[in-house]
Amino acid sequence: MTPGPAPSRPSGGSHAGRRFAFTSPRVAVTTADESAARDAAAIASGIPSRALMRAAGLLAAAEIARRYQHRLHRGVAVFAGPGNNGGDAWVVAGALAATGVGVRVLEVAEAKSPDAIAERAAAIGLIDPGEPHGGEEVIVDGILGTGARGVPAGTIADAITLINRRRSLGAAVVALDVPSGLHASSGDASGAVTADLTLTFGTIKRGLLVARGTCGAIVVLDIGLGAPAPATPPRRKSGSRDTASRGAESPILVDARWVLEHLPPIGADAHKGSRGKIAIVGGAPGMSGAVIMAARAALAAGAGMVKVVAHADSLATVTAAVPEALTAPWPKNQATAAEVISSWADVMLIGPGLGASQAGLVGHLLAESDLRAVLDADALNAFAGRAAELGKKVGTREALLTPHATECARLAGVETDDVLARRFEVGAELARDTRAAVLLKGVPTGIASPTGERLATATGTPALATGGSGDVLGGVAAVLLAQGMSALHAGALAAYVHGRAAELAQGARPVRGTVLDDVLVALPSVWDERPGPPRAPVLVELPAVRLE
Repeated sequence: MTPGPAPSRPSGGSHAGRRFAFTSPRVAVTTADESAARDAAAIASGIPSRALMRAAGLLAAAEIARRYQHRLHRGVAVFAGPGNNGGDAWVVAGALAATGVGVRVLEVAEAKSPDAIAERAAAIGLIDPGEPHGGEEVIVDGILGTGARGVPAGTIADAITLINRRRSLGAAVVALDVPSGLHASSGDASGAVTADLTLTFGTIKRGLLVARGTCGAIVVLDIGLGAPAPATPPRRKSGSRDTASRGAESPILVDARWVLEHLPPIGADAHKGSRGKIAIVGGAPGMSGAVIMAARAALAAGAGMVKVVAHADSLATVTAAVPEALTAPWPKNQATAAEVISSWADVMLIGPGLGASQAGLVGHLLAESDLRAVLDADALNAFAGRAAELGKKVGTREALLTPHATECARLAGVETDDVLARRFEVGAELARDTRAAVLLKGVPTGIASPTGERLATATGTPALATGGSGDVLGGVAAVLLAQGMSALHAGALAAYVHGRAAELAQGARPVRGTVLDDVLVALPSVWDERPGPPRAPVLVELPAVRLE
């Protein structure tokens, strides 16, 4: 095996805490069962369940008052269900009414949980008598929470229909914890409320990230559940999708503050060798665009040097499109390919436009070099159904796999539907089997390490649902890996930046007409973003996704 050079680390030292003095909160992405377990753990630690309910309702009321101050004079309609979500709604109703806001409550179902009954009794004397009259400009949805299952029916379905109708007439809808009818784990939104704002408590529910279009803006409020515990290695699925993640802690959401805490600095004494040398292996005839997009992304991500190793027929096109990049043809002798590449590069990105005919080249590059690697597309398909064999070739190096759901299914030997239903679990299992970090692209994107640590990103727009998007992502990830990040963190940071660049590129424009060139142009703006300090009690705030 030909050893690769040590990864180039930018000079200038760690920048954590250098750009700002605060740190990013650890916000877990949870299933319904995981959310319930966290609530139960908080209660077992001595926090009364009603105290959690009051914290949720009071913080929600304050956020509603802050955001909709100009609407409150027209009144607030609160829809309350029978369980703890309904109890939260009663707290909101009482808190807003106590400040002089006209509040009317529609009891979709009689309060049944002891805490909800108590909060109803506390609020009933403060609110206006009678049901909502239809002229209220703010509607609070507290009908169903994270424990709801199945498609809503009967009076609950009727209430959801009424909420959605009033929203279509201009009312702002605020959902508590999750929009009623949304499955908190899967994101199934059949028959659900469509919200303009979702105020969720303590953690961000997995289904909210899947069904962003149903949730509006998402705000996670800190009600005192405490920080998530460290990760433990994942176990195989046994049971429902809600219990499939037992044995591993919930994924942690990556946000702008996390990015700034982890982004490698580029020192004042940096040179092209210290900023990372990336070899991109792919570019079969007719597929040169893939390596071109990857090379452009790598340069925009701060690479010092990029070399495209492609089919000889593709090199002229590559040079014309990316004159900054070096080029070289695929080695005629695959057995010596690793030595040729590892003698120059810090990281190899294998797969963009590679084609199925070069499966042997992928194996040689991994077997004969311990160079850090990012594998995508046909580099993954070369090991379809042979994840353990890929793991042996990966060995102890830092490696990142970047499959979409179908590529992940091929590699893991499962059905695509299973990947979509259990994306975080399947990604973690694949990471363990391949000994590589796995970045499973999608909505949301999950990143897992072989040791069980899991991260998630929620940036992006449908503008990324186009050919070449994964090549851009791979180029960014390869640079971060070359600059000294772990494969897990390089993947998470690249996924966040990739999605955020798409958000900036699209802006107020429609998805149609937003192309990858726009995303590449937006990358510098992402690197330059500086989030302000956290706004207590807000842990994370995600913007609404534009619907077309």
